[in-house]
Amino acid sequence: MTQPFGAAILGCAGTVLGADEAAFFAQANPFGFILFARNLETADQIRALCADLRSAVGWDAPVFIDQEGGRVQRMWPPLVRQWLPPLDDVARHGPNAQRAMYLRYRLIADELLSLGIDGNCAPLLDIARPDTHAVLRNRCYSDDLQTVVKIGQAVAQAHLDGGVLPVIKHIPGHGLALIDSHLDVPRVTLDRATLEAHDFAAFRPFARMPLGMTAHLIFEDIDPAPATISPVMNAVIRDSIGFGGLLMTDDISMQALSGTVAERGKAALAAGCDLVLHCNGNLAEMVSILETCGQMTPAGQARAEAALTWRNPAQEVDIAALEAELEALAAGRLE
Repeated sequence: MTQPFGAAILGCAGTVLGADEAAFFAQANPFGFILFARNLETADQIRALCADLRSAVGWDAPVFIDQEGGRVQRMWPPLVRQWLPPLDDVARHGPNAQRAMYLRYRLIADELLSLGIDGNCAPLLDIARPDTHAVLRNRCYSDDLQTVVKIGQAVAQAHLDGGVLPVIKHIPGHGLALIDSHLDVPRVTLDRATLEAHDFAAFRPFARMPLGMTAHLIFEDIDPAPATISPVMNAVIRDSIGFGGLLMTDDISMQALSGTVAERGKAALAAGCDLVLHCNGNLAEMVSILETCGQMTPAGQARAEAALTWRNPAQEVDIAALEAELEALAAGRLE
């Protein structure tokens, strides 16, 4: 049995791990860490920070990032490649999109692993609508259910082949959000039958994936509380969608949820989430979350340990050949 994990994934304030942060992480033993632009300067600095985070907890904890490519990427050239927004990239590749997106994310996985980062918050399985809020829309893969599933499967496999844990998001579906959940809670008015057949259906083929992230949305036909803190919506995720992996909240600091971050985290765990994701690196907030939320439940611990078994060495691959194939696909030289 692994030492019990603190029920959180946490960030840190800057490019170097502070002594107070290290001492807190050693005591709290969070399941993992997440990095943002404020933490990332040079390749050597990132590798050192990842090593220090793992050293603080005394084990090879996963280190996550949001590196979707496009608008949501925490690292940029010259450190890593730059990419089009996913919606645009899928559209331009047309019938070759599944292979092209596999190549794109296999290259991203290679970049991440070379820096010590072994978890990425992708694939994004939300289905785009014409009125999906701009904060999300061009991060989606398509407005078509089957295309989202096919691209999502390619993206997940690319990460696994590259030694990086994928995190499916935003379960059970964020594409109907008309406002930014960083600022307020979006409300979805569609009936449950339509949701089950469309938005929720995008996640069912990924029910065996190791990790998932919730959506801070209210589905009015099902429950009046945001999905992250709703026992009813967590039951949809576990039972209707069938997701059996480790379930983390979306960033608990987002203003779609009310109360203090500790209160939000407690409500999410009570609703059925396994982990609280806290991203802003505020040490006082992180302390309050762990004091309130404590360790994972036995069921959450078991799911966490199972998720870690998906983290395998990257398959050997010729990166230059993958780059050349992707370039040829973009230029229309391959069918």
